[in-house]
Amino acid sequence: MLAKKRLSSGGITQTVVDVRLAFKLALEVGATALILAHNHPSGNLEPSGADRKITQQFQQAAAHFELRVLDHLIFSEKGYFSFADEKLL
Repeated sequence: MLAKKRLSSGGITQTVVDVRLAFKLALEVGATALILAHNHPSGNLEPSGADRKITQQFQQAAAHFELRVLDHLIFSEKGYFSFADEKLL
C-alpha cells in the first residue's frame, strides 16, 4: 500500500465522494491500482445503488489513467462485502 486517504465523511444516510480527488492522490503517489472502502453504519452489507454507481465511475475513470480498481469493500459490524468476491468488478 502506498497511501490511504479519507475521501469523505458523511452523515447517517449518505456522503459525497469526488472521484477526481481520489485520482489526484493516486497519480501523485504513483499508484497502479486502487482499493475503495467505506462503512455502512446501518449494518446492512448490501451495496446500494449509489455504491454501485460510484464503483462504475471509479472503474471508468481508472481506465483513462491505466489504473485498476481491485476491490470496493463495504464494512459493518456484521462483516464485510467485497465487490471483487461477488464478481461485480
